[in-house]
Amino acid sequence: MDILTTIIYLFLFIMMMVFVFSIGMLKQYMPKKEVLLVLVVAFLIGSIGGAFFIDPIYDELPNVVGVIEKTMPNNEETLYLDLSSSTNIEELRSNLSSTPGFKSFEEKSITIPLWTFSDFERNYFQEIVGNIDYNYKDYNVTKSEIKINLTDNYTSTQALKSFSDWYQLVYGGTLSYAQIRAVLVVDSSALDTFEKNLLERSIVASQIDGPVQDIVNNTNSSMLSNWEFTLVCGGIGVIVAIMGIYVDSVVLAYMKFRKFLREKRKR
Repeated sequence: MDILTTIIYLFLFIMMMVFVFSIGMLKQYMPKKEVLLVLVVAFLIGSIGGAFFIDPIYDELPNVVGVIEKTMPNNEETLYLDLSSSTNIEELRSNLSSTPGFKSFEEKSITIPLWTFSDFERNYFQEIVGNIDYNYKDYNVTKSEIKINLTDNYTSTQALKSFSDWYQLVYGGTLSYAQIRAVLVVDSSALDTFEKNLLERSIVASQIDGPVQDIVNNTNSSMLSNWEFTLVCGGIGVIVAIMGIYVDSVVLAYMKFRKFLREKRKR
């Protein structure tokens, strides 16, 4: 939501509260039993105004605090990327590293889906995978795939080639697909730029960690639901109406108090 729209919505809600206040001021011209009706009307007006004008602004609160947090110096965000083996990793790395705000880009693991293993096949892979390439940091064999964690400075391209060569030698086939897990670290202030850059390549981070994401998540978890917030706005309408109802009494009491102070000083 842009600033102009926010200002307009706030102005309209304030105008509704002025109207509610004015209704409350008419209390002296109403029978006492009508006061309850005034409060009900004030609640409804406050609820409607809150739902239409304030709730959209309230929903933007996590984004606002996120934008503020992005301006803090030395904040970093970590983006976890699940990439296809068809992705040109080197070109992606070059593009990201040349973008202002870049900190690091590391390939962490490759996951190779195969077929549903029998117990014998699974035990075989568990024993043999570690001997294919000493650069495999560690690995995990599930019922249908093999996940290999990479050592530092060892790329997914190299890991996939060594496994693919072994697979072709033993099984006589080729691998059709593998998933690469990479971790991108950027300045918080440049997060939007990197997300847009990745989206242009049809890449969306599967997870984002960092102070910006943390404060957005914390804000979301602490916010009232839409209906709860609407009820709060209705309560504000009731409070404004009560202020209107008793404003004459308050003003009169204030004037009497000032008169009392003036007379006391004269003595």
